[in-house]
Amino acid sequence: MASKVQTKPITQTNNTGYADPSVKKVLTKSDLTKMAWKSLFLQASFNYERMQACGWLYSLLPGLKKIHTNKQDLSNSMKDHLEFFNTHPFLVTFIMGLILAMEEGKEDRNTIRAIKVATMGPLGGIGDALFWLTALPICVGIGAELAGQGNIAGPIVFLVLFNALHFFLRFFLMNYGYNTGVKAIANLKEQTKKISHAASIVGLTVVGGLIASMVSLKITAEPTIGQATLKIQESILDAVMPNLLPLGYTFLIYSLLKKGYSPVKLIFLTIVIGVLGRLAGIL
Repeated sequence: MASKVQTKPITQTNNTGYADPSVKKVLTKSDLTKMAWKSLFLQASFNYERMQACGWLYSLLPGLKKIHTNKQDLSNSMKDHLEFFNTHPFLVTFIMGLILAMEEGKEDRNTIRAIKVATMGPLGGIGDALFWLTALPICVGIGAELAGQGNIAGPIVFLVLFNALHFFLRFFLMNYGYNTGVKAIANLKEQTKKISHAASIVGLTVVGGLIASMVSLKITAEPTIGQATLKIQESILDAVMPNLLPLGYTFLIYSLLKKGYSPVKLIFLTIVIGVLGRLAGIL
């Protein structure tokens, strides 16, 4: 008599890597808003092994829990999102929306990982050009100009302007990335170079204007030659080009930065030059 062997059913995943491949639309606008707020903590546990990975998973987790009701699927997704991640913290919600749409559609796990890696680099470059080279100098310039006139609203105006742009993009890009899904990637690839180039031009223009208005460096010495007084600043330097000294000193500091000098040393150098020049009656 043949013995009967009882076997347990084996749970198999489909070719996309999910134990539960069923697709349901479970995320609401409220969920997206909640995760956009949580993205403010993207760099709260920043480290040099995985960069923003912990904050990235922390931001996505409410959505992942609603999407993956199967514990194994949730575990696999969390492991994937704990891998190395680093992008601009203000534009991260675009990638979050995109990835959440793919997770909700139960796309292949390797594809999700590839899309995440492919988008974090370009958005890092766009974010640097848009915020650090363009928005920040413009907002600082406006606030500093008001503060320089003794207006207490200067720092308030700076904070309001800069964060209005920051928070608008943070919440808008979360919904845009989620609603457009993978179709947004094609637009991103087409516009990356154009946006970065345009933002760099605007940023450099603003920096040039700030050099003329914020950097003050003049030759106060007026030597007497016979009966004539030589006004070096007005008669020579300004005749060649107004604000020539501020421009030249800015280029000097920039070249020293490129050679590896630390900002602290250059600040100290500027203080020393200013004090000695004043005491000598030159500046």
